[in-house]
Amino acid sequence: MKTDIVIVGTGVSGLYCALNLPRDKKIVMVTKADDDKSDSFLAQGGICVLKDENDYDSYFEDTMRAGHYENNKESVDIMIRSSRDVINDLVGYGVRFEKENGEFAYTKEGAHSTSRILFHEDITGKEITSHLLTAVKELDNVTIIENFTMVDIIEENNECFGIIGYGKDGKYIDIQADFTVFATGGIGGLYKHSTNYRHLTGDSLAIALNHNIKLQNIDYIQIHPTTLYSTKKGRRFLISESVRGEGAVLFNSHMERFVDELLPRDVVAKAIQEEMKMRESKFKNYDALPLTLTAPEVGEVLGISRAAAYELVRSKGFPHIRIGTRILVPKDKFIQWIDQQTEVDG
Repeated sequence: MKTDIVIVGTGVSGLYCALNLPRDKKIVMVTKADDDKSDSFLAQGGICVLKDENDYDSYFEDTMRAGHYENNKESVDIMIRSSRDVINDLVGYGVRFEKENGEFAYTKEGAHSTSRILFHEDITGKEITSHLLTAVKELDNVTIIENFTMVDIIEENNECFGIIGYGKDGKYIDIQADFTVFATGGIGGLYKHSTNYRHLTGDSLAIALNHNIKLQNIDYIQIHPTTLYSTKKGRRFLISESVRGEGAVLFNSHMERFVDELLPRDVVAKAIQEEMKMRESKFKNYDALPLTLTAPEVGEVLGISRAAAYELVRSKGFPHIRIGTRILVPKDKFIQWIDQQTEVDG
């Protein structure tokens, strides 16, 4: 098969790319599953946009801070400056963002200092992607091949001339192209617990590595903080960040708030992980305690953070012994201290 351009992936990125390419170019799009089974369909919360010029500095700083100031500043600037044009494009394709009194309604999400998120109910991803997919299917110059798995690129003299893959029947096909676009999403399907589709396994990243194609920050994996807990196997249900943006709070098992819910996702996710670790104590009763406890073990028993445990064992009146630089807490004295605190609280 020969074409001008091959795009691997039918999510928002691949579809928007196809819509912005010249109409006189033949385009083949391939996707590993059905064309509506991309993670773009699963996104819930919304899409951020520059509300007006007065919002630029705040938007830029929020984005840089969320990226620990490792962001490419030029890319951040382009994203912000072009955001309104992108929104206008999406509206032109039929996307229905929520409105109040005829004006866009904005909500707030993590790491944003103000409300600048446009949304459609709680299925923004589906709303955007479905309209883009419909628009692409109306183009005479685009052919979509579903259930096609790319396994390699066609390379000669360090140039790419298309891809190799197989369809449902298992037969391998070469798709020769002047230009190849990877829009294949992430690696979420590799994780045991994930809100992603299972077929998202980072194939393009592996192929790129195999062919010495330059990649950047592939170790930066975004972990979304909140999903609906389930003991069943399979994909988890995402609890949108916009829920916290509208005022929802996070509690631990003691009904205590333990983090600012609107901090960047990596910060909130780490706080949840630390909280979970603290609740998974290996000590089920006093008999299981060692004769002397370290500060982390004290924290594990009390369900407090490591930092809080070190502060506690160094505090005045807390029973401990020092052996060189080590601080140890005798088991019997620790139990007495707990009993005393219980008496005081009572």
